[in-house]
Amino acid sequence: MSRLGRWAAPLLGLLLSLVLFLQTWGLDEVAREGQLGPGFWPRLVLLGLGLACAAKLLTGRPSAEIAGTRPAISRATLGLAIALIILDVLVAPFLGFPLTTMLFVVAFMVAGGARPVPALGAGAVGTVLLLYLFVRLVYLPLPKGEGPLEAFTLGLYRLLGIF
Repeated sequence: MSRLGRWAAPLLGLLLSLVLFLQTWGLDEVAREGQLGPGFWPRLVLLGLGLACAAKLLTGRPSAEIAGTRPAISRATLGLAIALIILDVLVAPFLGFPLTTMLFVVAFMVAGGARPVPALGAGAVGTVLLLYLFVRLVYLPLPKGEGPLEAFTLGLYRLLGIF
């Protein structure tokens, strides 16, 4: 990889995260007193992205060089992972957050080489933990789905004691 290529992506990521970070402050205008505003989580993610890009710039070496090996991921697996992320975002409003998150985690883990049964367990536990975190603690309105899937999501919230 050229020297410019090693610096361009982390620098662009750092600049982009900074610009987007500054844009999130307007999101908190709708926050209630004493609660985290809707800009908290995007800021946290953008802070992490900015720090990762800054660390990459400071080391000046590709991560494969640091680890001493090349990443063991095929282009097909990477493409599938990206497609799963996009699909998750597109179907969440229709299927609801709990169902799409569960399906996403299982599919993502299986695509990465995990066995289906442990992936199913991780998907279930991860989804429940995310529901408690986002709905119960942060009061984030997540997609509930449409039609009977909305009733399913609300029933799950009641079963888990979230509502």
